[in-house]
Amino acid sequence: MQAVLELFERGERGALATVTRTSGSTPQVLGARLLLRRDGSRVGTVGGGAIEEAVLEQLEDCLSGSPGRTKSWDLIRDLGMCCGGRMEVFMEAIEGAPRLIVLGAGHVAQATAPLAARVGFAPVIVDAREEFNDAARFPMCKRILKEPREAAEELAPSPHDWLLIVTHDHRLDEEALACFGALPHAYLGMIGSRRKIARVLQRLRAKGKLPDLSRVFTPVGLDIGAVTPDEIAVSVVAELIALRAVARGGGTKRGEIGAHLRLDQAQVERLLSATD
Repeated sequence: MQAVLELFERGERGALATVTRTSGSTPQVLGARLLLRRDGSRVGTVGGGAIEEAVLEQLEDCLSGSPGRTKSWDLIRDLGMCCGGRMEVFMEAIEGAPRLIVLGAGHVAQATAPLAARVGFAPVIVDAREEFNDAARFPMCKRILKEPREAAEELAPSPHDWLLIVTHDHRLDEEALACFGALPHAYLGMIGSRRKIARVLQRLRAKGKLPDLSRVFTPVGLDIGAVTPDEIAVSVVAELIALRAVARGGGTKRGEIGAHLRLDQAQVERLLSATD
């Protein structure tokens, strides 16, 4: 099904139903599929009518984080349909690897990219420095040898993309936040001390380029006392995993964590007025 391939390519989440067994008179054949996207749109059919409504209810449950399952319906007894047969349908949530656009190719990026890839993200490294952004340092990663503004035009982020700003230069931090922050994204994390972040935000405001900060997380990563690049990578990827779990409709054993790390208006005002 082409729609499934497109969903994977975009790093989106959906739920897929496949008819795995039929007997007697049924409204669809073995192998028929129905895809439910997160926005509620559908592609394909498992037969329409009552069977389709029953399957859609199960698919919505899968989208909310429930495990995949196989369910069988007697079309007359269970659904009141006139077909008279039985259908068995396998239903599961499916998800492509969302892009993690990493702005910067320094030590933190080098430690973060492979770890993020192992937990289901597709890292894209953006850095114009060829000596840093090369295949030896970032094997299996797509690499963009451009500065943030040019890369933003080429990559055209979608609401399903995750962004991480870990550049080596405050000027590039500003450019990355101004360009990518104004584009659609699921998450934007920026590394840096409170002082550095305050200066970046203040300079962008002075230039009239301060973007919407409602989905910006900074300082990036869960607070685990990380110091080294490898430790910072663990904290960053842990934050990504936690937020992805919440976005899937689940959470963590301790509830929905991560929201407290997002910049709220009060925090923004404090950073913009900071003088030290």
